[in-house]
Amino acid sequence: MFEALGGSLVCIVGAFLIIGVIVLFNMIRIVPEYQRLVVFRLGRVMSKPQGPGLVLLIPGVDRPVRVDLREQVREVPQQTSITKDNAPISIDFLWYFKVLEPSMSVLQVTNFEAAAAGIAATTLRAVIGGIPLDDVLSQREHINTMLRTRLDEVTERWGVKVTNVEIREIVPPRDVQDAMNRQMSAERVRRALVTESMGDQEAAINRAEGTKQAAILSAQGERQSNILRAEGDKEAQLLRAQGFATALDAIFNSAKAVDQKTMTLQYFETLKSIGMSPSTKYIFPMEFTSMLDNFINKGSKG
Repeated sequence: MFEALGGSLVCIVGAFLIIGVIVLFNMIRIVPEYQRLVVFRLGRVMSKPQGPGLVLLIPGVDRPVRVDLREQVREVPQQTSITKDNAPISIDFLWYFKVLEPSMSVLQVTNFEAAAAGIAATTLRAVIGGIPLDDVLSQREHINTMLRTRLDEVTERWGVKVTNVEIREIVPPRDVQDAMNRQMSAERVRRALVTESMGDQEAAINRAEGTKQAAILSAQGERQSNILRAEGDKEAQLLRAQGFATALDAIFNSAKAVDQKTMTLQYFETLKSIGMSPSTKYIFPMEFTSMLDNFINKGSKG
């Protein structure tokens, strides 16, 4: 009997221990730094979110809801939208958000992520519907800003901040893609032609510049050559003049010692050499008789 009673007590104590562990487990919550607990006590939300760290709850009375405060990203799958000029395009994008007010994100909407995704798709169609196709393809940043602004206006009342929106892919209609490909090919051809013409132009300029430089160098060389040649001629003429002047000085100095008789004899020698030619005509100068008189007079005196 005592053994049966002891066994029952052990079972009861074990059951109480298990219940205590379960109660203690339900009472204690460890909240990371990036999370907060929105606690409902008897159906009413506590004034301040709990955490981070160790949070004690009353089992059966408190109901906690975890809220992540980190910036998160969600994908909005491809949505078919009609542009302002009635062109259907498919767009998918990413939106980034961060919970600023944990209590509002729990109280104001059942599931703010699903609600925000639906609003994002609707907002995308509204934004694309007011923009022509060409602007949709070329103004992604503008569309991102418009989507972020409109989403943030809606999610602000939920305590959620939309930090960024990024369009990931835009798929235009097939005929538009073909036209874009043709346009890109034409643009590449145009750029190739422009680049080739610019190369030809630069080559022509370089050739003309080379010809110009060659002509300048040639002219400078010719000018320098003429200057050197003129300087050489000048030096030669100066040297010839100096030589001639020296010769005249020597002749003059020598002539000082020559008497009249020597001059008369030299004159006769000159006439003799002239007379050796058969076609020579004898011309007697007017001074010839006076020279003979001088010569004869000097001979007789001698």
